[in-house]
Order: sequence, then C-alpha cells, then structure tokens
Amino acid sequence: MSRIVLYAAIFAGVSYIGSWFLDLSPALSITWKGAGISLLAVYAGLNARSFDGWLLAVVMAFGALGDVLLGTHGLVVGALAFLVGHLTAIWLYLKNRRAVLTAGDWAVAGALVASIVIVAYLLPPDRAGAGAIALYASGLAVMTGAAFLSRFPRARVFAGAAMFAVSDLLIFLRTGRPALDTFPMGLGVWGLYFGGQILIALGVVRTLRGSATAAEPDAVQVS
Repeated sequence: MSRIVLYAAIFAGVSYIGSWFLDLSPALSITWKGAGISLLAVYAGLNARSFDGWLLAVVMAFGALGDVLLGTHGLVVGALAFLVGHLTAIWLYLKNRRAVLTAGDWAVAGALVASIVIVAYLLPPDRAGAGAIALYASGLAVMTGAAFLSRFPRARVFAGAAMFAVSDLLIFLRTGRPALDTFPMGLGVWGLYFGGQILIALGVVRTLRGSATAAEPDAVQVS
C-alpha cells in the first residue's frame, strides 16, 4: 500500500508541472500543488514504526501545508509553515546523529549554515525584507547542516535537503526580478524542491525500516 502511495505522490508532483499550462481555477491549482507532498506525508505515516517515523510524517505534512498556504495566504504564512517543518526536521536529524562525527564534519555543517544564510540575505533586491528572509533561511540552513550530520544516507537525505535549500535560494533570487520569472526557473524551483523531498522521504523511511528490522530478535542478518 505504501508503495502505491509513493508512486501516486511522484505522479502528482511531476504532473503538477503540466498544470502550469492549463486554465485551472486557483483552488484546483493549489490542490494539485499540495497533493504530491501530502501523499509523501501519508507515505511516511504508513511506514512509521517509531517516533522518528512520525517526525518525518510531520515534516512532510508541514511541507504540504506550506505549499498550500503560499497560494492561499501569501509568502509569510507559507514560510512559517515551512519553518515549522524545518525545525521538526532538525529535531529528527539531530536525534539521529552519526555515531562518529569528526571536526571536519562539524566544519562542513557550519559552512553550510553560514553560506546559505549569507547568500539568502544577499539575494533579494528589496533590502527591506532581506533580514526576514535571512531569518527564515537560518532554519533552512540549520536543517541542511543537520541532515549532513545525521546517520541517514547523505546521497539521499543530505542531497535532498541541499536541493530544498537551493530551490529556496532560487525563489529569493527570482522574487522582485520579473525577468527571472520564467518556465526554466519555475522548473528548477519545483524540481529541486519536490525531488529533494522525495529523496528525504525515501532515505529516512528506508533507514528507519532497516533499523527496526535489525532490532527484531529474530531478524536475519544477510551479509
């Protein structure tokens, strides 16, 4: 069942690009936009066997809520929903830190946090809102750094978090610059965001599933 939901989530997220060329009502367009990540939240919930699994479901749920609120209540309210998701993800990732972290690991995480916040602050042409954007980006940046420090596979979860961060930076770059409001830019923003969320969901779910199997007394270890 969860695999069917995952496939439905991917279909909803990818097909949403096609909706840009259709004359849809705002309600239908926003519903379509939120469907992909909403289904990822359901996928995470169906696979939750621990508190960490439910934390992932909450992360995805607030991502879906942010997608919807951006269209219904504007940038600030939508960003707050995403920020709650980032804070929940930070909790999840730091609860699941790698058993061994070197000074180099911490240095990379710190560099990620600093660079994302600085770039986010510098990008908006309207400097009056740059501080608020940097404040939001702080949560985004710490989430990305925490993903790097987590035990979840970096090729999926950290990569997904980094894609999410780049997507938001592209939004900050595009905002206030009408010339950049193009199909390729929109494709980059959505593709990086949705693809990143897919990678995060898959990476966390499969790692937690593997941990649960290994913890079972009668689990068979296959080398």
